[in-house]
Amino acid sequence: MFNKDTLQLIIANAMAAAELPSTDTCLAALPESVKLHNLERYQSGRSRFRGTLSTQSLADFSNYVIDRNSTDAQGFINQDAMLCEVFFNLGDETAPGHADDTAVLRLKPTAAYVALQQLAGKKLSQKELAEWMEDWRNNLTAEDSGGDTLSMIQAIAAVRNITIKASAERTSAEGNFHANRSSMDAIEAASQDTLPAKLHFNIVPFEGLGMRVFTLALSVLTGEEKPALKPRWVGEEQQREEIAKEFKTVLTTEVGGSATLLIGTFDANK
Repeated sequence: MFNKDTLQLIIANAMAAAELPSTDTCLAALPESVKLHNLERYQSGRSRFRGTLSTQSLADFSNYVIDRNSTDAQGFINQDAMLCEVFFNLGDETAPGHADDTAVLRLKPTAAYVALQQLAGKKLSQKELAEWMEDWRNNLTAEDSGGDTLSMIQAIAAVRNITIKASAERTSAEGNFHANRSSMDAIEAASQDTLPAKLHFNIVPFEGLGMRVFTLALSVLTGEEKPALKPRWVGEEQQREEIAKEFKTVLTTEVGGSATLLIGTFDANK
């Protein structure tokens, strides 16, 4: 009579010897106790080249792709994430590769572009906006509601010196059968200096791309005891699209014919 372990071994060997279904993928039936070991680390060199270069430098990314000199390199550009991933061994339907030899570029936003995104649409005190303008004054130009250019010293002073003025108008009419009373409160923001209506921010949004002008339209909010200001990024969505298109154009120019570039993402692990 066989013990339990012996019976399990006989059954496992019988299953391993059984004919397997025909598939496009190689299959093998092995006993559960069998383990596979990769001996590559004991070789003098790796079985094949693989790895991932990750960088925020467009120049270094382009040089790496060009130096690899791979005729089958394929790249995918994620415009929303400002990211590009190039596969050097993706292969095709006839001869698929392992897709584990890659280069990844993720453009880094500049400090100025980060500052713009943090500011746009935010409700700010006079002090907060004035200090922001002072920090970036070398990149800013200001204009009033008539389109005339203001000096930054004048624009900053105007923001700091905003005051709220309130006035009230009341009317009253009485007759034999009715009495009407109405009131209207007018609140306006004024400054000793001419307030800027727009700020133009001249910056490079991402390292490797060109200079752009971003316009912030200023609104003064008078609903509270102290005035607040809200800068609106004019044409934000359009400018984001333009930056994404420039990303692809610059990549295509830099990489040249060293890789085929497509818009989108590719998941090689599925």
